Amino acid sequence: MAAVLAGARSFTAIGEWAAGAPSRVLAALGVRYDPLAGCFQPPDEATFRRVLEALDAAALEAAVGSWLAARRPASRPPGGPRGPERRAVAVDGKAVRGTRHASADGQAVYLLAAAEQRSAAVLAQAKVDGKTNEITCFAPLLAPLDLAGAVVTADALHAQREHAEFLVTQKKAHYILAVKNNQPSLYAQLTSLPWRDIPAGFDARNKGHARAEWRTLKLTAVAAGIAFPHATQAIQVRRRRRPLNGEKRCLPKPATPSPAWPPARPPPPRSPDGYAATGGSKPSTTSVTPPTVKTPPRSAPGTAPRSWPHCGT
Repeated sequence: MAAVLAGARSFTAIGEWAAGAPSRVLAALGVRYDPLAGCFQPPDEATFRRVLEALDAAALEAAVGSWLAARRPASRPPGGPRGPERRAVAVDGKAVRGTRHASADGQAVYLLAAAEQRSAAVLAQAKVDGKTNEITCFAPLLAPLDLAGAVVTADALHAQREHAEFLVTQKKAHYILAVKNNQPSLYAQLTSLPWRDIPAGFDARNKGHARAEWRTLKLTAVAAGIAFPHATQAIQVRRRRRPLNGEKRCLPKPATPSPAWPPARPPPPRSPDGYAATGGSKPSTTSVTPPTVKTPPRSAPGTAPRSWPHCGT
């Protein structure tokens, strides 16, 4: 692990790092000291390869995740007048970079992970066969974790009723789940809410990276309930941006929403224009985002730019 943190990316690099490590580092790592040679004797590349290839990857992931969770600060982060902020755990799947060429079928290794957002520590991780299999891995991934009172966030793929029931009834957690047209009925309910009559709870306008961004967030309670288990609130997240080169247009950019607790003072969202709904063992939040616009192929004609919406500064 020390060699990988130092930049080693292969068994050969790990062996070279161990052979060149200072004596004080080898001593701290518990490397055997040879009294006859009068120095520490680190394992060579062949030993590292043999041991690491024999390890149970799932057991290693569980051990590392438990170790990181045990070293998480026991106290909750400070909050505002409404009390301390809740833990935020993000669940997302990503393809591992550099693994496509090493597989026989040309498919990259795909991992589903649960990470604590404040500390950026990966609490659990599991290999899945493909993105369509994330749904079946969701509950087993989170089952061993202590999520009581935490806010779990996930993208639209996990906006499943079974996931909401699992988080609230079994894990005693809250959730923020993005919703797109993969849930047409729920999406239609959220879209039909009277958002024009709801004031923005968050509004920010920033400039950077050669573009201007305008972000707004609206939140409302769903008194009558919506067609999703334990959902009690709805959020609308919108983001507009335009380049700073003189052209005024609105460019949607897809992204994964970030959790916010308490909902009355959420941080800047990282999601595209959309809506949101909330739920949990206590009132919490489920995020819902609209379908994103795909970029046309280079051979296709481009669409006419849209004008920047009128607004006060």
